[in-house]
Amino acid sequence: MRILAAGDEFVRTELLADAVRGQVPDAELSRLSLPWPVEPFGPVGGVQEASGTEQQVIEALGNAEVAVTQMAPFTKQVFAAAPQLKLVSVSRGGPVNVDLDAATEAGVAVTYAPGRNAAAAAEFALGLILAAMRRIPTASAELLGGQWRGDYYAYPNAGLELDGTTVGLVGYGAIGARVAKVLVAFGSRVLVADPFADPDRIAADGAELVDLDDLLRRSPVVSLHARLTEDTRHLIDAEKLALLPDGAVLVNSARGGLLDYAPLPGLLRSGKLGALALDVYDEEPPPADWELRDLPNVIATPHLAGCSKQTAERAAEIVAAEVGRYARGEQLRNVANPAVLR
Repeated sequence: MRILAAGDEFVRTELLADAVRGQVPDAELSRLSLPWPVEPFGPVGGVQEASGTEQQVIEALGNAEVAVTQMAPFTKQVFAAAPQLKLVSVSRGGPVNVDLDAATEAGVAVTYAPGRNAAAAAEFALGLILAAMRRIPTASAELLGGQWRGDYYAYPNAGLELDGTTVGLVGYGAIGARVAKVLVAFGSRVLVADPFADPDRIAADGAELVDLDDLLRRSPVVSLHARLTEDTRHLIDAEKLALLPDGAVLVNSARGGLLDYAPLPGLLRSGKLGALALDVYDEEPPPADWELRDLPNVIATPHLAGCSKQTAERAAEIVAAEVGRYARGEQLRNVANPAVLR
């Protein structure tokens, strides 16, 4: 069986190749290395968040029956040029770099890797929550810059503890559920807004399921963990932001499109928002004239929540396991286009 391993600078080609070799020892492997994240991803041939070009993928595929990748664009043009291709296994939480309609039309099953970065993203979200509540990055930068901010100890400027604080989680998938369990262990009261979540599971985790408006009114700290769909785009807009308690802390390490960024500068300057911690943006990277750049109560990181060595290794193992199932004629587990199997 000929298999293309198309890695990048995070889920590296050799990680993919070694994991596949562990599942299919006699595989004939070809390799392609793509430049993400050294070079930003972007739309390619109608798919989103891809790295490299359609022609690179076509040339690297040759007569491969299977491809494993994180970022390579699998478009209508690629599928048309690779009639022998039967499986594309994508090492991401969603195969946004694959044209699923074209794959289904071509008879190609597409799998993905749910939960690959759940631990990393949950830990990072908790880090942002703590950093924003206690001004850790700002205080560090000021001290390193020669300024000792003793006034932070004044009662009006003091931070919040997680113990006893109500934290609202918008979305309760693999990441949100992990965050909730740690918050409960810290002593937080955890509210959850997610119309698709299992109420019994939430209660068993020590959290409370409420509607979104109730969550926003009651939560001095809110962290976003929902998936981005047409229904959730700008889920947290100006109207929803107005429901937050004065001085609230807002964290978004999920998807930039969940949040309407336009009202944020005014809310931060007025004190309606006490702190904002972001790892994702409506435009990545943010432009040079980004209004939030110079505000002291903003923490911003460059889309790092899911970035850990274990995530890359786990992603390679997940996609390789799907290749192993395919090679043995077993049922695939995480199929994004199940219609192709019928």
